[in-house]
Amino acid sequence: MKRTLVLFTAVMMMTACGEKNVFLQEWETPYGTAPFSKITEGMFLPAVKEGIRQQKEEIDAILASVEEPTFENTVAAYERSGKLLAKVTGVFYNLSESDSTPKIQEIEEQITALTTAADDEIFMNEKFFKRVKTVYEASEGLDREQQMVTKKLYDRFVRNGVALDEAGKARFSEINGRLAALSQKFGNNLLAENNAFKEEIGITVSAYPSFMASEPDRAKREKAFKAYSSRCNRGNEYDNNSVVLEIMTLRTEQARLLGYSTSAEYLLANKMAGNPETVDGFLAPIMEASMKKAKEEIYDMQKVMDREIAEGLLPEGTKIAPWDWWYYAEKVRKEKFDLDEEQTKPYFQIDSVRKGVFYAAHKLYGINVEEAPEVEVYNPVVKAYRLTDADGTLLGIFYADYFSRETKRGGAWMNNFREQEVGADGVDIRPVIVNVCNFPPPTEDTPSMLTVDELQTAFHEFGHALHGFLTKCRYPDVSGTNVTRDFVEMFSQFNEHWAVEPEILSQYAHHYKTGETIPAALVEKIGNALKFNQGFMTGELCAASILDMKWHELTLEELGKFRSAEDIRAFEEKVCREMGLIDEIIPRYRTTYFNHIFNSGYSAGYYSYLWSEVLDRDAFEKFQEDGLYNAETASSFRKTFLERGGSEEPMTLFRSWRGADPDPAALLRGRGLI
Repeated sequence: MKRTLVLFTAVMMMTACGEKNVFLQEWETPYGTAPFSKITEGMFLPAVKEGIRQQKEEIDAILASVEEPTFENTVAAYERSGKLLAKVTGVFYNLSESDSTPKIQEIEEQITALTTAADDEIFMNEKFFKRVKTVYEASEGLDREQQMVTKKLYDRFVRNGVALDEAGKARFSEINGRLAALSQKFGNNLLAENNAFKEEIGITVSAYPSFMASEPDRAKREKAFKAYSSRCNRGNEYDNNSVVLEIMTLRTEQARLLGYSTSAEYLLANKMAGNPETVDGFLAPIMEASMKKAKEEIYDMQKVMDREIAEGLLPEGTKIAPWDWWYYAEKVRKEKFDLDEEQTKPYFQIDSVRKGVFYAAHKLYGINVEEAPEVEVYNPVVKAYRLTDADGTLLGIFYADYFSRETKRGGAWMNNFREQEVGADGVDIRPVIVNVCNFPPPTEDTPSMLTVDELQTAFHEFGHALHGFLTKCRYPDVSGTNVTRDFVEMFSQFNEHWAVEPEILSQYAHHYKTGETIPAALVEKIGNALKFNQGFMTGELCAASILDMKWHELTLEELGKFRSAEDIRAFEEKVCREMGLIDEIIPRYRTTYFNHIFNSGYSAGYYSYLWSEVLDRDAFEKFQEDGLYNAETASSFRKTFLERGGSEEPMTLFRSWRGADPDPAALLRGRGLI
């Protein structure tokens, strides 16, 4: 009778509203990719519910086993569970970030609540934990990847409060649900404010740096700066101040439940850095070096401004303000390096850049990329590609979603629609990966052309994609980019180096009108200019990293003293003052629009971009030592890092490849700060 009821429920879900739910069917599509045209918004929630039900049944089967717990019947069985749920959420959360609608946002609230509760049911299950613990304590007989998968699963139980008493578990679970809802609210508020910014200023958030570097009207720059830097901090319906305070209070309460004083201690315990003191000690000298350089940069910019004052273009006594930095930095760059972004952009038309991204991957790793018109996409501007290895084997399917639109949140990122793993039948399941950016879309008159910074972003995100495509792991929890936050950015940032290497540039950087290859003199100017303005660039990044840490280093008692938006602003000002940030620079992200740490998993982890840059710069120096296109070096990099995913401890991998610990000074050398 029970089975009949379950089948009846599934049938009803498949035929709701007169349509079959495609998530509950096998996808007879090229490479098993999503049939987007057949997916309707009404399918997501029923499919998620069915996915949760199926995974619960799979977990119950693990727990019903009378056999002694083993890796295969416990850990591997868990790794194989939840395939339908992963299938649905893989599509849903990608669309909610890049092609959102009011209905999608409404559904997201329900789905987030359901999946959070389902996770808690799994990871607070003492019987399940007991089986995992048995495997973990006898894991010396497992191979290294199995040991890492087991440890990761064991830690997840512990970090999710499985050892708490019933009252503690109930509170921990309650907090998880509320945090999921608050994170979603933070992101939705920011999306609304980004769209409001466009309405008010006339440009998208992603176009802000270019606007600030080129707009001659100082009053317009000031207006844009104040609108940009006050997003979600205006006291309106999209204000994030109360959201931030509740998130931080709940995170810290959760950490205390597990025996930590602060959320930073809890969040860093399973990262490379290990603890807040290590991160703070890492960031302090970077901030000091960047502010020293930034003061030199202000001196150069003020000289340009003073000339304009002498010409009567500005009032006597005008000084560089935060809304002046991009504009006068660009003027200094033109004077010092005779380089204007308008000179370079015609060579970085988006289709050419895409070719360059693919060519670099071919040059280094032998990868071939071909357009895959047979693969359906979720938006007309998205393009699909098929990646194959040098021997012709399929590596995976890649979606490139490059242009900004109102339905897409700001920034750039890589996501998986499907993770790489080896199935129970021994078949290697290849990943489906997307890169999402917010580049300027083409107009009727001109194609989309990128700045040097946007060019590097394209290479950066494909570096993440390569990490996902080249992985050769058996279990999804350690495949591809499923590594610690302060390790994952190593590979995206490493890939940026190839964007402006002369040999790579010669293959793709062609003027969109004349077809002329970018001149060597212009390439040299770009190389020289990349170390320009690094006091500002490094400083705003490091400042955001420190701000992130200081939020997460607060105790519950300290957070309890916050009463208003003014308290948040005062805290932020105090942190900036104590870190030595000069008045002319603000953190790259201020608190109320710091999406990375309040909605994207980088809590007490924004430092990871700089931490990973030490690794990537040190690695690139080895390539320079051996020869940039040394096949043996590239092959060893691929096999040691990109194929291994999270199947070994990060520092173990790095030491085995480099023969030494990473050199912290590599970052300062690479940015021209020493």
